[in-house]
Amino acid sequence: MKFLDQCKIFIRSGNGGGGSVSFRREKYIEYGGPDGGDGGRGGDIWIEAVEGLNTLIDYRYQQHFKAGTGVHGMGRQRHGAAGDDIVLKVPVGTEVLEEDKETLIVDLDEPGMRVLLAKGGNGGWGNLHFKGPVNQAPMWANPGQEGEERWLWLRLKLIADVGLVGLPNAGKSTFLAAASAAKPKIADYPFTTLTPNLGVVDLSTSERFVLADIPGLIEGASEGAGLGTRFLGHVERSATLIHLVDATQDDIVGAWSTIRGELEAYGDELGDKSEILALNKIDALDEETRAAKQAELEAVAGVKPLLISGVSGEGVTELLRAAYRQVRVRRGDAVAEIEEDEDHIEETPGGWQP
Repeated sequence: MKFLDQCKIFIRSGNGGGGSVSFRREKYIEYGGPDGGDGGRGGDIWIEAVEGLNTLIDYRYQQHFKAGTGVHGMGRQRHGAAGDDIVLKVPVGTEVLEEDKETLIVDLDEPGMRVLLAKGGNGGWGNLHFKGPVNQAPMWANPGQEGEERWLWLRLKLIADVGLVGLPNAGKSTFLAAASAAKPKIADYPFTTLTPNLGVVDLSTSERFVLADIPGLIEGASEGAGLGTRFLGHVERSATLIHLVDATQDDIVGAWSTIRGELEAYGDELGDKSEILALNKIDALDEETRAAKQAELEAVAGVKPLLISGVSGEGVTELLRAAYRQVRVRRGDAVAEIEEDEDHIEETPGGWQP
């Protein structure tokens, strides 16, 4: 299934049915009178966040949605049926924007959340409603009201607790595969990952969080270079970022600075989000080189980077534990409670496995 995180759609609610002009013409009823029924209301357009979806691909092949028109009223005081509603089902985390792509209408960030986007027109009154002592035989009825129509943008922001960022070939997909049951494509060339990947990390039966692998940024991404920064919106909601740097490259400081610059240029407070820095691929380095690279990056970043290897699994558990701690802080857990739980962590026999 292709990944699609934004699309433009057209919606139109249904018109209301017209009222009826009708009179009773029955044997043995001397005066008869008006008996025109009301028209049915037009169908509404709703949008609902559902679990089990992670792409807007359904709206790639159908962009126009029109609700049903109400049925006209009929004689014998028969009211028209209401038009059929339309419910647009989207992934949790979808934002609905106006046509200008800036004005936010609603953020569907909870499963089951349902919002009315366009209300159907009311049905018209039949001539029975206009009967009175002065006008006992009204010859008119109301037409149904027109429905609403508008263009909208849908933009998906995946619900992830932790975001994974880094330059192309920093080993993000390998780390995601090592930390979760996800099976992203892994290859030895840049831009192997073209769309975000999600993985669920299970540290224990009660410790779980969602990890999002964002396609590699490059210098100038904020100006549209490479894949640009269009996928960074998927980590705006995350509690923290894991920033992976390839320890086997020569300029690790430049690699770190490039990503930091793009995060700060993106805005939306992404540059201020807490970050866990890690040097990846340390399985290819000896102890002396590891220490030198770690010290070099710490001098610039101001924090001591963790040493990990997505291939051998070295340091992965410690990194995931640090990330989960930030997730718990974001959820509102007390620091004292977190520290107490960490003191009672029982190591899995044979080592942790995703």
